[in-house]
Amino acid sequence: MIIYDLRCENSHRFEGWFHDRQAFSDQLSRQLITCPVCGSLHVERRIGRIRVAHSDESRLEGMADPSQLEGLDEDPRALGRMMRQMKSSVGEDMGPVFDEVVDRLEAGQSPEDIDSAIPDLGSDLGAGDDF
Repeated sequence: MIIYDLRCENSHRFEGWFHDRQAFSDQLSRQLITCPVCGSLHVERRIGRIRVAHSDESRLEGMADPSQLEGLDEDPRALGRMMRQMKSSVGEDMGPVFDEVVDRLEAGQSPEDIDSAIPDLGSDLGAGDDF
């Protein structure tokens, strides 16, 4: 889904949601886009931001791409960046312990050293779960 910033001939600004760029071009050329304020058919795209809306599922699938996961075992900084990106994509507060772990990974500390430095790290996990 693509979101365009639009403006009608009367300078009303609004957003239009389209499946893809071709759908936007087709609807614009056939004057199928109307201003929600005044109903004008004379609409143009405002040059500015183009935003692409992704579902949570598609964002997480993108992060699970095997090419994105290469080298995480050997590079704690890369693991930290990936974890920070996951937190950002999920959009929820993961708590101060999560933030501390990510900060330590991004500083280059190994997961084993972090586990030793924070002994109760996995205490809130279910039985049998690992860090």
